Amino acid sequence: MKMRELWFYIAAGCALAGSALAQQGLPPECGSLRSSFGPYDYRASIGTSELNVVESFHFTSNVESLRKGNTGPVGGELSYTLRAFPNHHRALLSMVRLGSNLKVPKAPGASHSVQCFLMRAETFQPGDAMVKVIFGHYLLKQGQRALALEKLAEADVSESKNANAAYNLGLAYYDAGEFGKALENAHTAYRLGFPLPGLRDKLKRAGKWRDAPSVVVVDKSNPEESATTPIAAPSASPPAVVDKED
Repeated sequence: MKMRELWFYIAAGCALAGSALAQQGLPPECGSLRSSFGPYDYRASIGTSELNVVESFHFTSNVESLRKGNTGPVGGELSYTLRAFPNHHRALLSMVRLGSNLKVPKAPGASHSVQCFLMRAETFQPGDAMVKVIFGHYLLKQGQRALALEKLAEADVSESKNANAAYNLGLAYYDAGEFGKALENAHTAYRLGFPLPGLRDKLKRAGKWRDAPSVVVVDKSNPEESATTPIAAPSASPPAVVDKED
């Protein structure tokens, strides 16, 4: 076989594999993950020119707060953002809120339903704990508590949990009435430096707040010395919150 033919078959095989991966787990009505711009992993795109361009022209502060679109309807602006960055946490939350506010499964101007955008995000980045939290929160609002708890449990064991994911997981568990898990995730979020007090305040008002036990990390090089657990630096991206603060 000539080298040119070999490269053709390799390229064709890669294209088919990519197409199959893009469609894995997605029903036809949710479309393909293929996009003329992206798709990019939102978590790895903070500070990049690709994300800055989309957030400057499509996911503006007006769009995020559902006031008005920049180049078209709010649903269309969110759709463009989520086609380029399927797991864009704040855009996903805005799409969920838009559908909820309008009481429709598919917002005007949107290319897919709210649930499709959540499925697309999870298919694109199945290890993104925050996507699972948002999905679980959405299912709770839809009255599907059993499915919501399954989704939240998947996020709870995710290795990618961080302060933002833990905080939002705590909020979702609070809404589900799972106060023990809400408190556990609140402790994790605040230990990792999450700045908003909303979850702690909710738990205090419900009489469910308990201070976290002191945690120390022993210096193995010197067993006689110990130090408190270090606090992680906050993310450069604004925190995504599944419920507005009270």
